[in-house]
Parts: sequence; structure tokens; C-alpha cells
Amino acid sequence: PLSNPTAKAEVTAENAYRWSDGKCIFAAGSPFAPVEYNGKTYVPGQGNNVFIFPGVGFGAWAVGSTQVLDEFFLEAAKELASYVSEEELAEGRIYPSIAKLREVSRNVAARTAECAYAMGLATLEPKPGNMRDFIEQQMYEPAYGEIDYVTPRKKAPDEPP
Repeated sequence: PLSNPTAKAEVTAENAYRWSDGKCIFAAGSPFAPVEYNGKTYVPGQGNNVFIFPGVGFGAWAVGSTQVLDEFFLEAAKELASYVSEEELAEGRIYPSIAKLREVSRNVAARTAECAYAMGLATLEPKPGNMRDFIEQQMYEPAYGEIDYVTPRKKAPDEPP
């Protein structure tokens, strides 16, 4: 089900696992809680393009690709799939944890960039020696410096406003 919010989903994770006797592969556009069924815990995936599109776009941009082709998305899907362990698959997960988003995005971008070079579409020369490091260096790091809080000084009674 792709509808958001969860209350508007076409089917719940619990119903999908029960109706399929635990055989379905479930991912939804909204998060669902884990489901206990027949003594097994299933962890529904959240099917979201956040694992694919930002990395594909960033990788293509970083190397000046002249096109974005289907092959980029196939390579991105293979990279994404490599992040799901056998244990996670056994739980019913088909996506990695959102906690791995930055790492996955970097590696999807690197794989996309490599694909652009392999297809003769990249315009950045020379080709970076270590694509993952190159992509990492291009990524925005949302870091903030320390903020010093200063207590405002009280005005003297005869001080103008």
C-alpha cells in the first residue's frame, strides 16, 4: 500500500500477513508496527523513494552525467538491496533501516556515478580515483557550531530604552 497516512492505507501490515498466512512481502508508504503472527515477528518495510532518488540524482550531478538512464536505477536498486541482511529478509524487511540513509545514499550515488562513467555519460574529468570518497566530499554535512548563550544584561533604572 502506498497511501499516506497510515490510517488511509489500502491494507494494514497485520491484515496482509494474516491473509497471506505470513507469506507476503510487505512494504508501505507509511510506517507500520511489527506484527506477531504464528509465533514469528514480521517487521514491515517502509517503501519510500528516499533510498533511491536522492542518490541517483546526486551521483549523476556529481560527475556531470549528460543523461539519467534506466541503468542508473537498476544499479541503485542493486546497491540498496545489498544493505538488507538475510536476518532482515527473514523478518520480512525489504529495506534497510532509515538510520543507514546517509550511508546508503552515498553508496547509491557512487554506484550511479560509476555507471555514468561506464556508459560514457560522465563529463567530469579526470574520473575520481575513489568514487565513494569523492561523493562523500561533495555531500552536505548538516553540522552546527557551538552557540554561546549570553544572559541579557539588566538595564539600569535611569537607562533609556
